[in-house]
Amino acid sequence: MKGILHGIDVSNWQGSVDWARHAGAGVAFAFAKATEGGDYTDKYFARNWEGMRENWIVCGAYHFARPKGDPAEQAHHFLRAIRKAGGLRRGDLVALDLETNDGLRPEQVARHARRWCRHVERHAGVRPIIYTFPAFARGGHCAGLGDHPLWIANPDRPRGSPLVPGPWREWTIHQYDHKPLDRNVFPGSRQALTRLGYDPR
Repeated sequence: MKGILHGIDVSNWQGSVDWARHAGAGVAFAFAKATEGGDYTDKYFARNWEGMRENWIVCGAYHFARPKGDPAEQAHHFLRAIRKAGGLRRGDLVALDLETNDGLRPEQVARHARRWCRHVERHAGVRPIIYTFPAFARGGHCAGLGDHPLWIANPDRPRGSPLVPGPWREWTIHQYDHKPLDRNVFPGSRQALTRLGYDPR
C-alpha cells in the first residue's frame, strides 16, 4: 500500500508508553483511551496525550461507550478529560468506541451513539470517528452513523483491506492487528488525516 500512515491505540492496559520509541519506529498517529461511561477516566490518558503531542504524533482520544448511561453526560465527561489533559489543538482526532450493547437493543445503542456524537460535535466542533467491528455494525448497532468516518477493527483481514459493514461504504482507519499492540493504518497523508480532526475556526 502506498501513501499510508501507521498508527497504534493504547489504554491503561499498556501502562506507561514510550512515545519517543514509537515515533522513531514510524508511528504517525495514535489514539489513547480517555474515558469510559460517565465517570471513568483512564489514569494514563493525560500522560499519553502529552507524550503523543511531544513526539509530533497525530493525537487521538477515544471514549468507550456505555449505552445504558446518559449520552450527554458521557460526552461532557469525555470532553472534560481532554480539557484537563491540555485540550484540543488543530488536527486532533476524537473517536467513539462502540463495541458493547450493555444488554440493550441495537436501535437503543445506535440512538445513544448518535446523541453522544451530536453533543461532542456541538460542544467541541469536531466530528467523531466511530470505532467498531463488522459483526456489531451488521447487527444494527451503528444505524445512522454512516456519515462519520469508520475505524474498523478487523484483524482477520489483510492490512488495508478490511470488511466495510453498513451503514458505511468506505473505511477510514483499519485496525489490523491486536498483538502485541493494537495497530492501525490510514490510507492517506498526515494532512488528510488531520482534516478529519479539530479545526478551531
